[in-house]
Amino acid sequence: MLIEFYIKGLLIGLSIAAPVGPIGVLCIRRTLAHGRIVGLVSGLGAAAADGIYGLIAGFGLTVITNLLIGHQFWIQLIGGFFLCYLGIKTLTSKASFTQLDTQKKNRINAFVSVLFLTLTNPMTILSFIAIFAGLGISNSENTIISSVILVMGVFCGSTLWWVILSSSVGLFRNRISGQSLTIINRLSGLIIIIFGGITLYGLM
Repeated sequence: MLIEFYIKGLLIGLSIAAPVGPIGVLCIRRTLAHGRIVGLVSGLGAAAADGIYGLIAGFGLTVITNLLIGHQFWIQLIGGFFLCYLGIKTLTSKASFTQLDTQKKNRINAFVSVLFLTLTNPMTILSFIAIFAGLGISNSENTIISSVILVMGVFCGSTLWWVILSSSVGLFRNRISGQSLTIINRLSGLIIIIFGGITLYGLM
């Protein structure tokens, strides 16, 4: 039944999005500094990337998969440097609470930056392929409709996680002082830089 594909996709999306990494740290920091809307929009960038990779894995688009894997070094290199850039930018940012969620341009920037960051991690597509194969849903018997339903589930599952995260963190925003935000900026920036360094070190 199609509902089974949706539920499987939902669980896959949650399992891919939930582990705390640089994207999670970035979304938490943006939620505290700029409001839950910006934090959520950032998370939606990751959810969109998960949906794209889920689409590639679900439809068995081996040409695109091989292209991503074949250029994994350069993609990961760009992603590592971009992580370091975001980390430094976060580390040196001023501790101020701004309502960026009222500005369309900043919402777009938040979405695009996380979308790009997530897409520059080729390991994500390998994770999807492994999970799909493990659940027995990456095969030629799947119809186009079931594959679409599956990918919709992946996107919804990932989105659900970012809604939960941004909403939960947003509850504490009014309790954060300027001094505390400075500390959060420094720690968040440092963690993101470390993730970027680990990514670049993995290329050696």
